[in-house]
Amino acid sequence: MKKLYIGNLPFSATEDQLNEWFSQVGVTPSGVNLIRDRFTGQSRGFAFVEVTNDEDADRAVNSLNGQN
Repeated sequence: MKKLYIGNLPFSATEDQLNEWFSQVGVTPSGVNLIRDRFTGQSRGFAFVEVTNDEDADRAVNSLNGQN
């Protein structure tokens, strides 16, 4: 199990969008934790995504790093 830090996300990002972005590069996350403001519930612009193996982690990093 690998946990990836995903930063610089739009404040409008959702867990479903993160799952979709990863699915587009052939990676199925085993868990998505979008960090939210505890008072407003709005995304804080970063998340942690768990993937099952090193290959999926490498594929996600190589494919999604630097994307807007």
